[in-house]
Formats: sequence, structure tokens, C-alpha cells
Amino acid sequence: MDIVIIGSGNTAAVLGRKFKQAGHTILQILSRNASAATQLAYEWDTESANYISLLNKNADVYIIAVSDNAVAEIAADLRLPGKVVAHTAAAVPADVLKPVTAHYGVFYPLQSLRKEMSTLPDIPVYVDGHDKTAKQKLEQLAFSISYYPPVPAGDEQRLKLHVAAVIVNNFVNHLLALAEEYCKKEGIAFNQLLPLIDETISRIKEVSPKQAQTGPAIRHDEATIQKHLAILSAHPELKNIYLLLTSSIQQES
Repeated sequence: MDIVIIGSGNTAAVLGRKFKQAGHTILQILSRNASAATQLAYEWDTESANYISLLNKNADVYIIAVSDNAVAEIAADLRLPGKVVAHTAAAVPADVLKPVTAHYGVFYPLQSLRKEMSTLPDIPVYVDGHDKTAKQKLEQLAFSISYYPPVPAGDEQRLKLHVAAVIVNNFVNHLLALAEEYCKKEGIAFNQLLPLIDETISRIKEVSPKQAQTGPAIRHDEATIQKHLAILSAHPELKNIYLLLTSSIQQES
């Protein structure tokens, strides 16, 4: 397919590389960030533009990969009748693209994407096509870049998925960041925890997280918990989180 990507951030960069890897042609990258757009255009051997007025109108699919709060702003200035246009945001309704084209939809990659990724990850894609044309084209595009078959997902389902994704990715990563900072302050090498982190992630591929839960909270080991809290007195933010999660685990056990 011939594709135009609007945006030059993490999602735009990784999806663009996936599209190129799958044999698609990126006709143009359009972004208000001229420097980022130029770098990606050079990488993909294509052209870049910084204004909607310079948009290439010859693509099969237009992917709007910008921040959630910028999608409506882009859509307000975009008119592509007869073209398939999709945004990549989980929390933005598909209908925001209704004025743009009759063939609109959503191409939501359920993955944590960073522009500097050295290897391209597997990306499950959730697709919402307003009509048959959009649905078929977006599903075809998703099939070409993902090991996983595309999953139909309307606005409500995508939003619910996004909540779960924030919990398992962003919140877990924040806990790891807090643990890393704790280790630095206490003179512990954080990399000593990497085998445990790997095992924690590997284990839940075989059993549910609830079944895999271990530790002093689920054992109701108050003596150990109190010793931990004493150490965490010097780390009040982490102590509050420890108390909250301990209480949650105990209520579920």
C-alpha cells in the first residue's frame, strides 16, 4: 500500500518502520516537528512536509499517529474524500474523523512504542472501520505488520483496553523506577533484581497473576511487613505504595 503518516513521534516512527519492513511505500510523513519529520523521511527515503496544505493526496491509507489531544485538531483541517483515514489513539472516538472521509477508522497498536527501539516489537493491532472499505483496508494493513490477527474494537472496548494497558505497562514501569531509585539510595545494585523481574513476567504466561502471587502480603506475614515498613520510613512515597498494595493483596487473598 501507499501510506502517508501524519505525526513523527514514537508511534509514527515505529509503525512507519513496520510498514516499510512489510513492503509498503510511505509516500510522505507530515509533522509540525520539521526536524523529526526530516529525520524519518531520510530514514524511509521519502518526503516530509510541515503543513496540511502540502499533504500528498495520492496514498491508499492515511495514518494519524499523534497525541490524543491533537487528533481532533488535525481532523478539523483535513479533507480526504474517498480515502481511508485512521488515527491510532485508544481514548479518542473514531467519529472524530467523520468530517474527513466516509472511510474512517482506528488503527490502535496495543504496545509500548519508543522511537529509539533497536528491534521492532510484535504489535497487536485493534481495528475499527466505519465502513466495509475502511475495515478491509485497515485489517489488511494490520495483518501485514503483526504476528497477531487484527481484533475488531469499538470506542468503548479500546478505552477499557487502554485502562488495562496503563496498569500493566505504565504503572508497573513506575514501580520499577521507584525500586531502582530505592536501590540507588540504599546502595543496592538494581540489576540484581533482573532475574526476579524476568521470572515474574515469564510465570504469568503459564498461570494467572493471582495464582502466581507470592510474598509477605499474601502470607499475612506481619512481622516481615513491619520490618519492611521500618526501612521504608526513609522513603515515604514508596512506603505509601507498599501499604496500599499490601492491603489490596491481602483483601484479595
